[in-house]
Amino acid sequence: MSVMPDSWIRRKATEDGMIEPFTDRLERDDVISYGVSSYGYDARVSDEFKIFTNVNNTVVDPKNFSTQGFVDRKTDVCVIPPNSFVLARTVELFRIPRDVLVICLGKSTYARCGIIVNVTPLEPEWEGHVTLEFSNTTPLPARIYANEGACQFIFLKGDSECDVSYADRKGKYQGQQGVTLPKL
Repeated sequence: MSVMPDSWIRRKATEDGMIEPFTDRLERDDVISYGVSSYGYDARVSDEFKIFTNVNNTVVDPKNFSTQGFVDRKTDVCVIPPNSFVLARTVELFRIPRDVLVICLGKSTYARCGIIVNVTPLEPEWEGHVTLEFSNTTPLPARIYANEGACQFIFLKGDSECDVSYADRKGKYQGQQGVTLPKL
């Protein structure tokens, strides 16, 4: 498996629509950086947020997930309550090639503020907007800035194509468009 460089990312994004919209350089003037980097792509967070709140004493259950624990906000700056989390989505839509696995790491700007970004791997032939989870590990409210960098995707190209892709097995999160809650 190889980590794919900026030239490959640019080619796949522009010729095959792997990332839309695509920013072909690293934008960083007065924003948390986003766009293509040496060996990855820094994606932006959209302005759609689901803020977790426990006003209803909801139990978090991945097999029976309740939407009552969330407040929806469309905003340029989202405030995450202390020791809580927010779900959001990428601005970019991703279409992953059949011979590629994508892993995601949080931006150091957020990590240095105690804000952790979590995303599971993007499997071969998965497509959609990526649901992002921002965890505020601090005892203070924390800000997330819409339309700015949130995390970096790293593209790992396999030596050969997989036998069964995410699309082949009709994965439950295939083609997601908005902030998507857990499904069983």
